Amino acid sequence: MSALRPHLFLLLVVAIFSGNILVGKALSDLPPFTISMCRVFIALVIMLPLGWHQARRGWPVFRRHWRPLLGLALSGVAFFNALIYAALSFTSPTNVAILESLIPVVTLLLSVLLLGERYRMLQWVGVVLSLAGAVVVIAAGEGAAAVPGGINPGDLIMLLAVLVWVGYSLLVKEHMARFPRYGGLLVMLAIANLALAPIALLEGAWQVIPRLEPAQFIGLGYLGIFPSVVALLLYNSALADIGPSRAAIYLNLLPVFTMLGAWWWLGDRILPVQVIGSLVVIVGVWCTIVPRQATSSRATRQQGADQ
Repeated sequence: MSALRPHLFLLLVVAIFSGNILVGKALSDLPPFTISMCRVFIALVIMLPLGWHQARRGWPVFRRHWRPLLGLALSGVAFFNALIYAALSFTSPTNVAILESLIPVVTLLLSVLLLGERYRMLQWVGVVLSLAGAVVVIAAGEGAAAVPGGINPGDLIMLLAVLVWVGYSLLVKEHMARFPRYGGLLVMLAIANLALAPIALLEGAWQVIPRLEPAQFIGLGYLGIFPSVVALLLYNSALADIGPSRAAIYLNLLPVFTMLGAWWWLGDRILPVQVIGSLVVIVGVWCTIVPRQATSSRATRQQGADQ
């Protein structure tokens, strides 16, 4: 069960991130950095009683490793989702999902270049399959419009968000184990609030927040609880177990979860080509999981034969 735990965690993370895109689009009338500031403030309030004692005890660690702590806070906690909400102000959730599905490819390439990780051919095939399946699913939902005729500023913003998340994943792999789980997240949320507040004020947050409608409060509550706290804790735990490249592959399931969410909440039809694309994504994810297990099984059988 412990071997399956990181993979189950990542499936939950994908479901939460899918909701993040859908809710983010529903709130796209609000300024993006104001949305992000509200979500990290809500998350800070939630984490305060959970992480306060760990944060106090871990203060020497935070001071000693303040540079990676700052990088983690600014990338994964503050600006990744702020950039997603900014992108959704210009482009469609479909384009956001297409570009977000580039994360595994970019993560794998940077892991090879920066961390010296090595991968089997089957894992590279899994990356290509899962990316292709993600594109098929999204293209089926949008038709010919899946490939934009020009460069949308929202698409460029989302490309920047992809690079920010890849950087966060690599930092998690190298540095997150140094920090206490809840205390570390609390400190990162505090840093994120300090970073986002001035930008949100420039957007006019003091005028926007008092005029929020009940549905918008509910949406911000979801963003503050699930993507900001629950998903980050689950993702960080999974990263520590299986590494950034294999964990990032699961993000290719995001279009599948988004498609199912659109069917459930919006009444969209699921087409056969979408089902095929979903299966391709799942096969691609499986290809990144199998090699190490298969190699271990072959080694065990060989050892038994030698005896």
